[in-house]
Amino acid sequence: MTTLRGYWRNFRGEKEVEVVETAVSPLPSTPITQISNLDLDIAPNDLLLAYVQQNPGVLDVDQLKLDSPALAAIRDAGIRLIVPLVSQGELIGLINLGSRLSEQEYSSDDYKLLADLATQAAPALRVAQLVKQQQQEAAERERIEQELKVARLIQQTLLPQDLPALNGWGVSAYYQPARAVGGDFYDFIYFPDGRIGFVVADVTDKGVPAALVMATTRTLLRAAAERLEAPGAVLARTNDVLVQEIPPKMFVTCFYAVLNPATGHLRYANAGHDVPYRYTADGVVELRATGMPLGLMPGMGYDEKEVTLAPGEYVLLYSDGLVEAHNPQREMFGFPRLQELMATHANGDTLKDFLLDQLAAFTGPGWEQEDDVTLVTLQLGERLETGDWRLAEISSLQSPISISPIEFEIPSAPGNERLAMQRVAEVVARLLPAARLEKLKTAVAEATMNAMEHGNKYDPDKPTRLKVLVEETSIRVTITDEGGGPPLKTATHPDLEAKLAGDQSPRGWGLFLIQNMVDELNVRQDAQHHTIELVMFLNES
Repeated sequence: MTTLRGYWRNFRGEKEVEVVETAVSPLPSTPITQISNLDLDIAPNDLLLAYVQQNPGVLDVDQLKLDSPALAAIRDAGIRLIVPLVSQGELIGLINLGSRLSEQEYSSDDYKLLADLATQAAPALRVAQLVKQQQQEAAERERIEQELKVARLIQQTLLPQDLPALNGWGVSAYYQPARAVGGDFYDFIYFPDGRIGFVVADVTDKGVPAALVMATTRTLLRAAAERLEAPGAVLARTNDVLVQEIPPKMFVTCFYAVLNPATGHLRYANAGHDVPYRYTADGVVELRATGMPLGLMPGMGYDEKEVTLAPGEYVLLYSDGLVEAHNPQREMFGFPRLQELMATHANGDTLKDFLLDQLAAFTGPGWEQEDDVTLVTLQLGERLETGDWRLAEISSLQSPISISPIEFEIPSAPGNERLAMQRVAEVVARLLPAARLEKLKTAVAEATMNAMEHGNKYDPDKPTRLKVLVEETSIRVTITDEGGGPPLKTATHPDLEAKLAGDQSPRGWGLFLIQNMVDELNVRQDAQHHTIELVMFLNES
């Protein structure tokens, strides 16, 4: 709204009148204000507004017979004449005049002069309004650009500057926002024990609000990961805090996984994010886990899953900007296409460039990116007989990593030997050839079943404890039960008659079988516990 006040003297200098020009917004809901020192609101449905739009000439207020609250207020303010200012059929203002200073009536010459003045003033006023509007828009654009610069700086600072350098692993990342500032982000969280967290997330909306929510979510995730180990618990804690801070109608989808590089064990949870894919020798499979997006509702729980990557396998984490891209025919890139492409591409190190080339071919030239695109790949290399690693096409000639012992318990119940076998295999799968791995798995299952049946008597209150230790030259697995007693000889040759007579422990038969599957077997027993140690050398073929 623009209001100008001044005094106009005609060319003969005979008359002086107060001239009040009030600009009118093109939006009908915007009132006309400040007429002749009077704050006046004219409602959009006021008859006066409709009348002056249809009668562009000079109007005598006293001659108007309208049931108009605005007209009554104008009369009370002493306004005598109204001159509508019309430009290209649009009412853009009014010239309001009070009584002549000479107290004479307005003449026909005055009417003609005012009409001519309105004809000349309307275009000039319109230009002035447009100039002011452009100045306001320029100032707004400058303010927004400054905000975007700040948001870009925040985002660039928070995104990882370097990729994780992991022996035997390849990690790649790609991020391209759809606008100057996007809502996607990825992160790597490093833990003192060598584990590393992988985060890929997508904030609804784009621009500055999304960037600020991104920064908040990243901070909350890192704070929760420092206190909590389980990915599901980290997402639950982040959600409960974020739901109190996030703007209305916004939320964050997030996939969070924790990798143990020494074992290939990946533990993950998902807060409504696109399901990542795992490339295996048998095909591409989903890493599916359920959970609501972050910031929607408090008290949410998050499903947690775990897998162990085998040599040569890789995982793709991504955002929906990839799968929801459209070609000129409005076909979507889609999840099935992504899976099919991954199935034909065994090299996770070059997957990023491969998918981007496929996306460009699908969308065609001149594609306007619709959403942020984020890709993070994680691949486990293949271990050579020399102990070196082959990752994609590049060898990393370093020694295998020694890791801290991994310890766990299983209830003593029939069939649980399979759980023990699977867990040990997850830890050492990438360290042994397939044939030797199968021998170790069989030995672990046999030893665990022996411990649960003969040592713990299948008592669920007596768990069987296992420990896996990976050293520079060997893998050592110990299985301990609570069947203590006098020391036993290692792997005594079984004698059926002696066993039936009770002269030989029934456990000797199992030890004899196990000894033929591993490189070394050691037995320890005291009054409370019985422990066997299985050893497989890494330099054996």
